[in-house]
Amino acid sequence: MPYGSRLAAVMTRRIGRECVYTPSARLALYLALRRWCRPGARVLMSPVNDDVILFVVLAAGLRPVQAPVSPWDGNIDPAAVPESMWRNVDAVLTTNLYGIPDRVVELRRRCDQLGIPLIEDAAHAIGTHVDGQPIGTFGTAAAFSLSKHVAATAGGFLAVDGARTRRELELLRDDLLTPRRLRADLATTLRPLARSTVRTLHLVRPVWRTMRRLDLLERDDFRMALHAPRLAGSARRAPSLAAYEPWVRVDLHGFRSRHGAFVRGQLELRMALLDGDLTRRRAGVALLSGTAWATRALREGAAPDGPPSLFRVPLLVHDRDALLERLVNHGMVAGYVYDPPLDDYAGAEFAEPSPDPSAARWFAAHTLPADPLLARRVINALTRERAAPARPPVPTTPLPGTATTPPTPLGQ
Repeated sequence: MPYGSRLAAVMTRRIGRECVYTPSARLALYLALRRWCRPGARVLMSPVNDDVILFVVLAAGLRPVQAPVSPWDGNIDPAAVPESMWRNVDAVLTTNLYGIPDRVVELRRRCDQLGIPLIEDAAHAIGTHVDGQPIGTFGTAAAFSLSKHVAATAGGFLAVDGARTRRELELLRDDLLTPRRLRADLATTLRPLARSTVRTLHLVRPVWRTMRRLDLLERDDFRMALHAPRLAGSARRAPSLAAYEPWVRVDLHGFRSRHGAFVRGQLELRMALLDGDLTRRRAGVALLSGTAWATRALREGAAPDGPPSLFRVPLLVHDRDALLERLVNHGMVAGYVYDPPLDDYAGAEFAEPSPDPSAARWFAAHTLPADPLLARRVINALTRERAAPARPPVPTTPLPGTATTPPTPLGQ
């Protein structure tokens, strides 16, 4: 029986596509990029994204091309991508940032016209639908994450069409897995319990500040250190996951470690809790979307059948960085801040810059990702801190041949 086949079968039933189990979404994404993109291919992607994803693209031997984005949700704005750029990309990688769906219908149409693959990064969007169709079923392949939901801290899937393709990817995955280690399995199993205990005992503030003082965090800021000379040297070995492992493994050192039966059993139990988790998220999104800090994508783009079950709710606030520091006093540490945009962070040597970076810069600098499971606490804290809502400036002169599309209607 293939490794992780029981977990994969659960996900297959959920979305209706063949699924390959992986220890992480980043490994699933790497498998997709290696399978459908030739070395040197140019991949269109949003610059408002985790830096780990940039390094996964580089590890696959590909050139990241940063797209213009919507200032309301940070996802690719297809109408703002110049025609010359469309003609010179070989694949498109979505983000579905915080669970807000990319404009997947338009992106799929464009990719079909160009004959290039659409790869969906659905790590934030396991409960997101567009027109009743789940995210992860629009693209050539889709990478999912369990570590973003039900406090799993590990586990991912790659969704594809066809059993033959699934078997090919299982073989490629098995070649990339590192041996199982009991200590790593125990850490993976106990980490969610430790995190829950810290929150229950209201220890978030002292634990977080102690970790910062002891230099136990892998990131000094929102982004990890680039180490540009070392990164440039790794390019000579690409495509190679091993060459880029110091960057790809940040925050998840076991991203390609083979999980033992105990870890996989725990993940099966947690997957059974997923629907309840998504229901609670919808309730939190409903509360947060009614606040002055909610983005237009939430306030105006909600589906008629109810709010979406987002992983995080992007609130737009003034003086975001100072506000994040003050929220620690309320027992909240907000992660998943993607600032600066990837082209500003990595530079032209490692990422082709966006032709219009203004929206990405604004969105990245003003977004506060709020956990919908803590919606009431977030609202109370922001109210006590007198947080001022921010609204993106309306451009008076759009780029020639471009336009900013309205927010995508959100599915449940």
